[in-house]
Amino acid sequence: MLSILGVTFPFFALVFAGYVAAKRGWLPLNAIPGLNSFVLYFALPSMLFRFGANTPMAQLLDGSVALLYTISATVMVLLGMWTLRKHHNWNESAFGTMAVAFPNTGYMGLPLLLNLFGPAAVGPAIVTIVVDLFFTSSLCIALSRLDQAQTHGARTALVQALQSVIRIPLTWAIGLGALVSANAWVLPEMLSQTVGLMAGAAAPVALFTIGALLARPVPAAVKGWWQWQRGGVDALLVCLKLVVHPVWVWALGWGLIQLGLPLTPTAWMAVVLVAALPSASNSALLAERFGADSARITRVILLSTALAFPSFSAWVAWYKA
Repeated sequence: MLSILGVTFPFFALVFAGYVAAKRGWLPLNAIPGLNSFVLYFALPSMLFRFGANTPMAQLLDGSVALLYTISATVMVLLGMWTLRKHHNWNESAFGTMAVAFPNTGYMGLPLLLNLFGPAAVGPAIVTIVVDLFFTSSLCIALSRLDQAQTHGARTALVQALQSVIRIPLTWAIGLGALVSANAWVLPEMLSQTVGLMAGAAAPVALFTIGALLARPVPAAVKGWWQWQRGGVDALLVCLKLVVHPVWVWALGWGLIQLGLPLTPTAWMAVVLVAALPSASNSALLAERFGADSARITRVILLSTALAFPSFSAWVAWYKA
């Protein structure tokens, strides 16, 4: 277990360092959007492009992984909406659900899996990113627009969701990487080194940025993680993310394998570990953009990130036992 913690600790330590830097004022809060833009538009797309270009197409187009993760994501969205819709409107419920169903695979999962299990675990993780970008986030954004469906129509909601996905540079990076992989193209050395330098900055800067994002002040009216609608809903969402999500993916994967799904043990493990990751930080950013209560989502991200250190390490230890 100590060897597992030795690998996972630096990643969570970088998140904590970003949190402390922003809390203490060493990193100005108005600098955080710049860091986030660097990761979102340059570093992380470069890393995803390299993974896509160096991963065999058979892994990038693994239908078994896509099926497992799409079914699991659908159930998590339904579960999240059922939990929240009783006491919240569609907008609040949808983005609370996104915090439950959308793990932090890009910023945290890929570098963790690469360091723990090598390139073989990266391909399945990229498939889950594609599913989350095109399916999970689109579904949650579309559900969030149902409050306005009578005014603007469900078609407008769907168009807005698809536009949001298309504008995300991560989508294009994965697609370009897959294109390079499919055609066995080789980048010129100078360009390859440039992309490599940018990709190398993705993990540390992304993790540091996550911590800084979590340090943003929460409005006084909603302070206290136990005060969200009848108390304890924050804790319930964190439990759904860190406990229910990976257990459900493990059970679903086992069942599908028994039914004959050609899912390799490595791919199954990678998808379970992706599900065990904390909530993605983009859930709060999207919630703020679409007028939901981003402070609530931020607390869920903060709690799930803090608690994921022991819980994710426990999953890794179980697989390595």
